Amino acid sequence: MTQSPSSDLPSPGLTHLDSTGQAQMVDISAKVATVRHAIAGGQVRMLPETFAAIEAGNAPKGDVLATAKLAGIMAAKQTANLIPLCHPLPLQKVNVWLTPDPALPGYQIQAEVRTKAETGVEMEALTAVSIAALTLYDMAKALEKSIQIEQIRLISKTGGKSGDYTIAP
Repeated sequence: MTQSPSSDLPSPGLTHLDSTGQAQMVDISAKVATVRHAIAGGQVRMLPETFAAIEAGNAPKGDVLATAKLAGIMAAKQTANLIPLCHPLPLQKVNVWLTPDPALPGYQIQAEVRTKAETGVEMEALTAVSIAALTLYDMAKALEKSIQIEQIRLISKTGGKSGDYTIAP
């Protein structure tokens, strides 16, 4: 459905909307490619028994952590296919860490993504964390259905017109 122009047009600063208020992919063709880097994080909380089983390698579906790490890396590379207005980017580095956290109990997840491109990689890092967490859930749901995925967030990013960002401690 197409909307007709109205007096409530988006401000010029809303780059993902066209002059009629419709979503659009931002034109980045005039931007210079620079190094972009982003780190995202999240956590997966579970019962102590589930955590112990994963740590011992006793999950019914196999190696939970290796599978979740690989899923996160693969997901970062597919971000533009998953999120409608994201640009496909040539990623030079993607890494995902799942760190045991007995205090949760569960896992802290971090993803780091780097590229040299005209736009940033925040969405790729966030997608990597999200899919790693969902994969961890899928691999362990036979042990526990109440696993919680929490606090997925951007931790830091560098490069680009908007400058650097680091989450406050």
